[in-house]
Amino acid sequence: MLKGLKNLFVYKKPSENGFRFPEDPQESDRWSSYRGKTRNLQDNNESDNSRNHRNDNQDQYNEKGQNNKKDKKHEAKHDKRDKTEQARIIKPIPVKKLVKTVNDEGKKKDSTEKSQESNNEEDTGHKGLTKNKDNDTESNENQKKENSGGSNKKDKKGNSQNDSPEQKENDIKVSSSIDENINILKDIFHLPVNQDVIIREFKIAREIEACVVFIDGMVDKSIIIQFTLPQLMDPCALDGFEGECPIDFLEKNVLSIHQVVRMDNYQEIVPQVLSGLTVVFIDGCDECLVMESRGFEKRDISVPSTETVVNGAQEGFTENLRTNITLIRRIVKNEALVTEFKIISKTNNIIAALLYMEDITNKKIVDEIKRRVDSLNIDYISGSGMLEQLIEDKSLMLFPQVISTERPDRVASFLMDGKVALVCEGTPFALAMPITFFDLFHTSEDSNLRWQYGTFLRIVRLIGTLLALLLPGLWTALILFHQEMIPTSLLASIVISRTPVPFPFIVEFLLMEFSFELIREGGIRVPGITGNTLGIIGALILGQSAVSAGLVSPSLIIIVAVTGLGSFTIPNYSLALSVRIARFLLIGFGAFAGLYGVSVGFVILCALSLGMKSFGVPFFTSIAPETKSSRDKIIRGPLHNQNQRPDYLNTQNEKRMGDNPRGWVTSKPGGDRGNDQGR
Repeated sequence: MLKGLKNLFVYKKPSENGFRFPEDPQESDRWSSYRGKTRNLQDNNESDNSRNHRNDNQDQYNEKGQNNKKDKKHEAKHDKRDKTEQARIIKPIPVKKLVKTVNDEGKKKDSTEKSQESNNEEDTGHKGLTKNKDNDTESNENQKKENSGGSNKKDKKGNSQNDSPEQKENDIKVSSSIDENINILKDIFHLPVNQDVIIREFKIAREIEACVVFIDGMVDKSIIIQFTLPQLMDPCALDGFEGECPIDFLEKNVLSIHQVVRMDNYQEIVPQVLSGLTVVFIDGCDECLVMESRGFEKRDISVPSTETVVNGAQEGFTENLRTNITLIRRIVKNEALVTEFKIISKTNNIIAALLYMEDITNKKIVDEIKRRVDSLNIDYISGSGMLEQLIEDKSLMLFPQVISTERPDRVASFLMDGKVALVCEGTPFALAMPITFFDLFHTSEDSNLRWQYGTFLRIVRLIGTLLALLLPGLWTALILFHQEMIPTSLLASIVISRTPVPFPFIVEFLLMEFSFELIREGGIRVPGITGNTLGIIGALILGQSAVSAGLVSPSLIIIVAVTGLGSFTIPNYSLALSVRIARFLLIGFGAFAGLYGVSVGFVILCALSLGMKSFGVPFFTSIAPETKSSRDKIIRGPLHNQNQRPDYLNTQNEKRMGDNPRGWVTSKPGGDRGNDQGR
C-alpha cells in the first residue's frame, strides 16, 4: 500500500535511459512518434493504477485533512494530463513539446535551471527544437504529412540546424541573383574565414554582373587568366546576343575552354569546386558554368616500388586519378572500356573510378560491386586499402579477397580477362576483383616469359610460401614431440648446440622470429638504400651475436633464415602478411600437440580458405569447385593454348583468342613472298 501511495504522490524525473535527444537528424521524426506512443501507454497505466488505489484507500485519504486536498489537486492534474494524452494518442507528441512537458512537470525549484539547460541544448545541438508556437505548428503539420504518407521533407529551420555543412546545399538551387549566389557560396565555404576559396566578381562585357569561384592551388591559373576572364570581360563579348540570360550564348560563342558543363544545384557544384574546377555565376541566370581547370601539382610517373620485374613495363600508378586512368587506357585501346566515377565518401567527396569491359565482363559482378560502393557511408577514405576493407566479403579472414597492384599493365590484363578494377583518388594502387588463390601467385612478368620459365618461377613461389607457413611449426613439433623422426647424427648435433642455451625451445624460437620481424619492419620503414642495408647487416650481426652469446642455437638460425627467404618469394604483399601471421599460429599448434597440432591447424586454415568467396567466386576456383580453366593456374601451358578466359567469371565472351591464334603455322607462303625467301 505504501509503495502504491509513493507511486501516486512522488513524481519521478525521467532518466537518461528513458529519454534522449536523437543523435541523427533523420531520427527525430521516428523518435517523436515512438516516444509519444510510449508516453501515452505509460500514462494510461499510471492512471489505471491511481484509480485502483483511490478506490481501495478512500477512507485513508479522507483522514488526512489539508494534505489530502493537495493530493487531490495533484491527482486532478494527473487525471487531466491523462485525458489530454489519451486525446493525442493518434497524433504523436513532437520531441519539442515532450521536452517542454517534462521540464514543466519537474520540481518548481529546478524549473528555471531546466529551462536554461533546454535553451542551451536547443541553441547548440538541437536548434530545430525552438519555443515559438509557429514552429510547433509547422512541426506538427510536417509530422501529419509524414504519417499520412506525404512528403518527407522537414522544415528548413530544422534541417539547417541539424544537417552538416555539406548537407546544406542538397536542395539549394542556383539563384538568378548574383548577390544571393555569392552569399550562399560564402555560407557554404565559410568565407571570409576560409581564405583559399576565391570569389572573383566582374562584369561581362561591362554590362552583366558575374563571378568566378575556384580554390587557390587546385586550379591552373593560366586557364582563368588567359581563357576565361579576358574573353568574358571583352566589351564585344555580347555582340549579337539578344535575351535575358546569356549563359547559352557565352558557352557556345565566347568561352574557348575544352570542357564546360551547366549545373543548377549546389549539391553538384560544390564537389566540382573542391576537385579543382572553376564555376562561373551570371546575374539573371539560374544556372552556372562549370569549367575544367585542374592544375595542381602531382608526382611524376615512376617505377613501381613493390612489384619490380625484370622483363616488363616500368611504369607505375601515381596519386592522380586522371593520370592512372590514362595509363590504363594507353594499354587497353578499346572502345568497350567503360569508366564510371563514384563518390565513395559523401562528406569528403573522394572519387573512385570503376573500370570494366562492356562486352566482356559479367554484368552481375559489375552490379554487385556498384551496389557495395554506392552503399558506403563513411566520412573519409584515405585510399584503396580502406576501400578494400569496406567492400570485401569477409573482413575477419586472413587471406586477401581483392588484389592491390600499382602496375597499369597488370590492371589491363585483369580487365581483358573479365575482371573489374577500382582506382581510388589519392593512392597509387588499384584494386582488381574477383580473384582466386592462384591469382595471388601470378606476376605481370609471367606472360612475358616462356611458359617453361613462368611455370618454374611459380613453383618456386609456391614452395617458398609453404616453407614460410609450415617449416617453423613442423620444426617445433619435431624438436618437442617427435625427436625419433630426426636422424641420430643430426639430433646429436642439435642437442650439443642447444646445451648452452638457457631458454626453452619455444621461447628461443619465438624470440628469433620476433627479432627477424623487427629487422624486416625496420628495413621497410627506413628510407632508401639504408633500409636494405639495415636488414641485411642487422640480420647477420644479430644472428652471429646471438649464437656467440649462447642465446640461440645455430640450427634455429638456419630455420628462421629459410623461413624469411620463403616469405620473400611471395609476390603479393597482403598474402605475405597473412602467411606471417598464420606461421605463428601453427607454431603454437606445434608446441601444444606436435605434428597432430600442426595438421589440425593446417586443416582449419584450409577449411576457412575453402569457404571464402570473392564477390561470389570461390577462393580456390578452379580446383574447388573444379571448372574449366585457361591453363594458367600454377603450371602454365603454351601461350597459344590459353585461348579461354576464366570460366568462373562467366564472361560474355569466353574466347580470349581465335581458333587459330598462330595462323602462320597452317598458312602457306604465297606469291611474291615465296620468291623473296632467298634474298
